[in-house]
Amino acid sequence: MRALRSALLALSILLAMPVAHAFQTATYPLHVSDDRTHLIDAEGRPFLIHGDTAWALIAELTRDEVDHYLADRRERGFNTLVASLIEYKFATNAPANAYGERPFLGAAFIEPNDRYFDHAEWVLARAQEEGFTVMLTPAYMGFNGGGEGWYADMQAAGPDALREYGRYLAQRFGNLDNIVWLHGGDYTPADRALLEAVRHGLADGGDTHLATVHGGPDDMPAVLWQGADWLDLETVYTYGNVHGLVLERWNMDVGRPIVMLETAYEGEHGSTEQSLRQAAYGALLAGAAGQIYGNNPIWHFSGPGIYQVDATWMEELSSRGAVSMTHLKRLFDGVEWWALKPVDGDGPLRGDTERAFTAIARDGSWALSYVVNAGELTFDTNALAKASFLARWYDPSSGRFHDAVPVAASLMPPSTLNEAGYSDWVLLVTAE
Repeated sequence: MRALRSALLALSILLAMPVAHAFQTATYPLHVSDDRTHLIDAEGRPFLIHGDTAWALIAELTRDEVDHYLADRRERGFNTLVASLIEYKFATNAPANAYGERPFLGAAFIEPNDRYFDHAEWVLARAQEEGFTVMLTPAYMGFNGGGEGWYADMQAAGPDALREYGRYLAQRFGNLDNIVWLHGGDYTPADRALLEAVRHGLADGGDTHLATVHGGPDDMPAVLWQGADWLDLETVYTYGNVHGLVLERWNMDVGRPIVMLETAYEGEHGSTEQSLRQAAYGALLAGAAGQIYGNNPIWHFSGPGIYQVDATWMEELSSRGAVSMTHLKRLFDGVEWWALKPVDGDGPLRGDTERAFTAIARDGSWALSYVVNAGELTFDTNALAKASFLARWYDPSSGRFHDAVPVAASLMPPSTLNEAGYSDWVLLVTAE
C-alpha cells in the first residue's frame, strides 16, 4: 500500500500546479488584534484565517507526502490547517503513524512515545516553514465522546495523567510559534475536567500558544465556555445557516475573533462548489476572521473515513472547491477585509435575489456582497460615505473581475450563471 502511494506521489508531481500568485504570508507568532475582531501577525499585519481540514496529516502521511501536500496548499493560498496530534481512528494504522510509531508506549496518555512525537514535531515545523498556522487538537474526543475519539481513554487515564500529558506537549512544542490549540474535537463534554486537565498541563509547562475549542455541531463557546479567559477564538461549527450563525455571534459581541471552523465538507452531505463558496463568503461577510474548508478524502488522506469516495486525496487537491477557495483568498488579499462590518438582512443591496450577504467598510468607502440567483438589483449608496461609486462583478468560480460600471439605478450580474455554471456572484462597490 505504501509503495503504491509513493508511486502515485511521484506521478502527481508531474501534474499541473496552480497558477503562481504571491499570497500574503505571516510572521509568527499570531496575536489577537486590539479591537479583538481578527488576528494579526508579529509585525501587526492582519491575518485572514484561510484553512484546509487535514485531520490525519500527522498520522497518515509519510514525510514526502507531507511535503507534497504543504507545497500544494501553499500555492493555493491556504495558510491554516486543522489537524489531530494523535489519531484514534481515521488513519490506516491508527493510532500509529505511517512509520508504525504509536503515540504512547503503553496505556493512552501515560507514557508518550518520543519517536512518535519526533515525527509530529517535524510535521509541525515543516508547516511553520511553509507559512501554515496549525489548529492542533491534542486529544480528539470524538463525536459525542463516542468510538471515533479518545474520550473513553481520557476517562481511564484521569486528570492527573492528562495534566502531565499537557506538560509534555508544552515542553515538546514550545519552540514552535505556529500552533493554535484546538481542544475537544466534535464534543463539548458535560464534565470539563479532562479537557481542562490537558489545558492546565500546557499552562504548567509554560505554553503561550493561542487556544480555542472544537465542540459539537451548533455548540456555542460564548455560552458553553462563558468566563473562560483562555479562549482566544470563537468557533462556529454547523451544517446549517453559516452566515446566520456567524452574524448572531458577531452581534453578541463575544470579545474575540470568530472563525467558521467546520461546515459540510466537499464530497459529503451533497455539497457543491457553490454551497462551499456560500459558506465561506457567508462567514467572512458576517464578520468572521477566517474560515476553514474541508474535503473528503483530503481530511483523512484516503485512510479510513466516514463517507465513501472514489477519488484519491492527491486527485482532490485540485478540486473545484479548492479552486474556489483560491479565488476567494486572492480577492480578500486585495481588500482591507478587516475593516468590514456586516449588515443585517440584505442591507443596501435589494431586489431580485435568492440570497444576498453584504458587509460595508467602517469608513463607508466600499462594500462587498455575495449574491445567489440575482436578477435586477439596486444598491443604496446612502449607506456609504461618498457620492459616486463604481461596481465590479467578480466571478467566484473563475476568479475573474468584469469591467467596472457606475452604480446606477439598477445592477445585474454579467450573466445568470457564472463560468462554472452556478448562480453565485460577488459584487465589489468602491468609491470612484
